[in-house]
Amino acid sequence: MQFLIRSLVLLAAMVGLAVPALADNDHEDAKWWWDDDWWEDGVLYADVENHEVTIERLEYASDGVSVPAMVARPADGEHYPAILWSHGRRGLDRLAELHVKRLAARGFVVLAPDMYTGRFMETHPLDHDYALEGDLNRGLDVLLGRDDILGGRACLVSITRGGYKTLKVAVSFERQVEDVACWAGYYPHVQDPNLGEPHQVYRYASEFNELEIPVMILLGDEEQYQRHRTAMMAADGLRSRGGDVTVVEYPGVGRGFDFRNGTTRTFADDLAARDAMIRVAGFAKRHLHE
Repeated sequence: MQFLIRSLVLLAAMVGLAVPALADNDHEDAKWWWDDDWWEDGVLYADVENHEVTIERLEYASDGVSVPAMVARPADGEHYPAILWSHGRRGLDRLAELHVKRLAARGFVVLAPDMYTGRFMETHPLDHDYALEGDLNRGLDVLLGRDDILGGRACLVSITRGGYKTLKVAVSFERQVEDVACWAGYYPHVQDPNLGEPHQVYRYASEFNELEIPVMILLGDEEQYQRHRTAMMAADGLRSRGGDVTVVEYPGVGRGFDFRNGTTRTFADDLAARDAMIRVAGFAKRHLHE
């Protein structure tokens, strides 16, 4: 199944956009559509599930290292479905943590490992360290071992290069179906980052064809060429093999629409981010409740 959203007018109608009042502290250039409650706390529309979120910090052992992690979940103490969240090259910085918090506000227990800190790595690395995949896989064990989640499975949600790491967790570590119910990627990197340019443009990771769980890809139609092309090829390849694939492509939207901040952020980014959050939440809940 593929959603190709052709106009921002249609997108606004789908989401039921209500124009928020300008925040008291006037964000950046006083953009009329900016909403601090959404950006900071994940508050969406009245007809969408909204929760106050609490944050927990923990560490877990993986292959001789201690991996810090953030756990975001509704503050009411009830049980909720589980999501394992993976950062990309930027690491688990403030912008990434805000995304995790907004996701938890939809009614999830979200565990997000800080894999670079655990390995004493700088952010934005060029090369991919394959040990990170094992650290993320261990995080799945920690998440599924919690006593505040519903069910015995999680959904994998990621951004950029986190898409490759979660792909490896699902397929190479053989966690799909039994432990992982679904996979969702924001503008995902679905190729081994250490391979050369032809592989990045004309190929995608063979593991993608081995996915047996429902997949959702979210990206803008102005995404970087090689990322857009590879993600679309991967979706088409899996779909041709009978896979359950949903692609949501946002018009007039470029890279990092859920993270772009400050003067570079646009109204189109905000529309896409809100719509994507609603879609990912519905997708994950639907498959985690099966």
